[in-house]
Amino acid sequence: MKDVASAAGVALKTVSRVVNGEPGVNPATAERVRDAIDRLGYSRNESARVLRRGRTSTVGLVIEDVADPFYSALSRAVEDVAIRHGCLLLTGSSGEEPARERELVRTFCARRVDGLIVVPAGGDHSYLRPELDAGTPAVFVDRPPGPGLDVDTVLSDNAGGARLATRHLIAHGHRRIAFLGDHPSIFTAARRLHGYRAALGLLFDERLVSMRPPSPDTARADLDRMLALDRPPTALFTGNGRLTVTALRALGGRPLALVGFDDFELADLLSPGVTVVAQDPGGMGRRAAELLFRRLSGDDGPSEHHELPVRLVPRGSGERPP
Repeated sequence: MKDVASAAGVALKTVSRVVNGEPGVNPATAERVRDAIDRLGYSRNESARVLRRGRTSTVGLVIEDVADPFYSALSRAVEDVAIRHGCLLLTGSSGEEPARERELVRTFCARRVDGLIVVPAGGDHSYLRPELDAGTPAVFVDRPPGPGLDVDTVLSDNAGGARLATRHLIAHGHRRIAFLGDHPSIFTAARRLHGYRAALGLLFDERLVSMRPPSPDTARADLDRMLALDRPPTALFTGNGRLTVTALRALGGRPLALVGFDDFELADLLSPGVTVVAQDPGGMGRRAAELLFRRLSGDDGPSEHHELPVRLVPRGSGERPP
């Protein structure tokens, strides 16, 4: 910086103001400083800047799987907010493994991120307590933290969306409605099962429910078992986008009415189009990131808990009669 000041014929403080974008520098002088910076190849020492400010201008995001379109949209929204605040986003996928979640969070904290946004894989988040006590804010998104941790959360109306989907199928004459859900230990899967069961009431039949991680083989086996019952299902509700796509492949053209939780690419181009309960992953990511940056700006009010609405998008598959 001293070399830049000498080359531009200005004081060291003037160079500092130009580099940091501060006001009070004559435009012609500022241009002279920038020319000297270009000639000398000067770059600001970010490490020294971090030490002075006590902040790293980075935030950490832990999601389930960056390859999942839902989490890709959520991650992009968080990144957009981070960029607006002049921050870099560090992202990692837990793969639904609690140990991997803890490892990612601890790695981010070791790198002194300013804050964390977490899609939890496990149910015990006591390991986060030292970081929270040290002043690192955290926001949980899509799923709440485990017991004993009161932090900001942003969720979707999972149970309400499942009720909406199931009632839609009932309204079109279906009484035998099957449900394919993810593993019941996952918060969103359990809440969607709850909404489905509540909507069915006395129509609920345990034999029409399967709750396990999606794969083509398991989905096909579960559907074959259900369709072989003395009173087979006439409709199917799938608990997430991956399960919907998996079920479409497994059904192989068999004419069950279908409603899926989560929208997915090309759902409107199939014949018939796939009726879905659509979440807003971008809205969830934005809300979580805005909450985090409010905390980083000094807001120390009570924890906030947001539940974002979902909407039914009818396209044909959920409107088939029995």
